[in-house]
Amino acid sequence: MSKNKKIILINPPYERIAKGYNFVRHITNRSPSLGLLYLAAAVRNHGYEVTLIESDIENLSVKQVVKRLCEQHPDFIGISLFTVSVWQSALIAKLIKQALLQCTIIVGGPHISSMGMETLERFKEFDVAVIHEGEEVLPKLLDTLVNKQNLGDVLGIIYRENGELIKTQAAPTISDLDKLPTPAWDLLPNFPEAYLPAIYDYPQAPVATLVASRGCPFLCKFCDTSTFGAQVRAYSPEKVYKMMENLQTEYGIRHIQFVDDLFLASRIRTLALCDLIIKNKLKMTWSCAARVDTVKPDVLARMKEAGCWEISFGLETGSDELLQKMEKSARVEISERAVNWTAAAGIRCKGLFMLGYPGETDETIAQTKAFTKRIPMTTMNLTKFTPYPGSPIYREIYGTNICEDHWEKMNGMNFVWVADGFTKESLDREYQAILISFYKQHRIAHKYIAMTFQHPAHFKRLVHFFLGYCKAKMSD
Repeated sequence: MSKNKKIILINPPYERIAKGYNFVRHITNRSPSLGLLYLAAAVRNHGYEVTLIESDIENLSVKQVVKRLCEQHPDFIGISLFTVSVWQSALIAKLIKQALLQCTIIVGGPHISSMGMETLERFKEFDVAVIHEGEEVLPKLLDTLVNKQNLGDVLGIIYRENGELIKTQAAPTISDLDKLPTPAWDLLPNFPEAYLPAIYDYPQAPVATLVASRGCPFLCKFCDTSTFGAQVRAYSPEKVYKMMENLQTEYGIRHIQFVDDLFLASRIRTLALCDLIIKNKLKMTWSCAARVDTVKPDVLARMKEAGCWEISFGLETGSDELLQKMEKSARVEISERAVNWTAAAGIRCKGLFMLGYPGETDETIAQTKAFTKRIPMTTMNLTKFTPYPGSPIYREIYGTNICEDHWEKMNGMNFVWVADGFTKESLDREYQAILISFYKQHRIAHKYIAMTFQHPAHFKRLVHFFLGYCKAKMSD
C-alpha cells in the first residue's frame, strides 16, 4: 500500500442507551452503518486501504476508538455524523489531532448535509466536509488531498483555506444507482452474526440491510431529506435481486431489511422485483417501509408471495388535525385501510408514531391511543418528537437553522421541545401510557409468544436481557 492511501471510516459512539441500562443492548437494533459500507466500497475501488469502526456494535468508548485509530495510524479518517453524535465525534477529532498531526479528518452524513457550514464553524477539529451523497465525491476528495491539488475543484465539499470556510458547488446527484459498487460487507468484523435488528423485528437471522432506492418527494415538516433529496432514484430490480442473492450465497442471510425512505415509490419496480424472487425461488424473507397511500391489495398479495414479512408505515398519530399540521398527505382513514389491507394479505404491520408534535393535545393523544388499539398492527414504535436540524419544523420552532444546545439529545428518545400545555414529565407519562395500552392487549401478547416458540433465537435474546436486568438491579 502506497503512502497516503489509508482511510478509516467511523460510526462514532454516542449515548443511545442511558447509563446503567447496558443490558438493553441485547434487544435493540445493532444493524451496520449501510452508508459507510457504500463509501468503503467506493474508495476501495479507487485503490485505498479501508477499515471500518462500528463503535456502537463493538461497544467502544471515545477513548477506545482513539486508541484504535492511533494504533492503525491512518492518513485519513472519515466520520459519519448524525446530530446526536456530533459532540462525541468532535472529541475524537480533537484527540486525534493531538496524536496524529498529519491526519486529515473528513466528516459527512445527515447532520453535515443539513448543517455543514454551521458545524465546521463550531468544530475546528473537522478539516473537510462531504455534503449529500459521498460515493463519487469522497474518492475525488481523497485523490485531490493525496496529490496536493486544489480542493476548490472538488464538487460537494466544505473545506478550510486561510482560516475561511469555502463551500464548493453541489455535486451532481447520482442518477444511476446500479453503477455503485456493492456494499463492502466483507469489511465488517464478525458479519453477519454481530449485526441484528431489534428483537422481533425479523423472523430468522442472519439479517442484512439494503436500499433499493434513494430520495423522497414528499415534504413532511418533521423530516430532513437533505442527504438524498426529493428525487427518487432506484436500483434496477435485477440489481436488487442480485444483491439479495449474493448476501444469501456468501453470508447465509435469511432476512433483508430494506431501509429505503419510500420502497413502494414505484408499483412497476416493486412487482418486477417480486417476480424475480418468485421466479428464482429465492428462499428469503424481507421487510420494508411504505406510505399508506402506496399499497393496494394486489401488490400486497404479490409481495407476500415473494417473501415480504413486514411493512412499516409512518402513521405518526391518530389525529387528522395533526397530520395536516405535519403536512402529511394521508389521513387516518387511509392509514387504517392500508393497515387492514396489509394484515389481510398476511403481512405483519409495524406502525411508526410520534408524540409531542406542535399542536398535540390531550384529545389528539386519546385519538392516537384509540387508533393504535383498533388497527391490526403487530408492532408499534413511538418516538418523542424531535425537531431535527434541516427539517422545516426545526426552522419554524426556533426561527433559525441551528439551536446548538440540544444536539446530543436528538435521538428520538428525549423531549427536547415541549408542546403547549405539557411538561416533559407529563409527556413522558403519556408516552408510557400509549405503549402500555398497545402492548398489554391479549392479541399482541399472543403474537409475540407464538413468534418466540416459532423462532427461539428471540427467546435467547430475551434471556440475555433479563439476566442483564437482574444483574443491574442487584448492583443498585
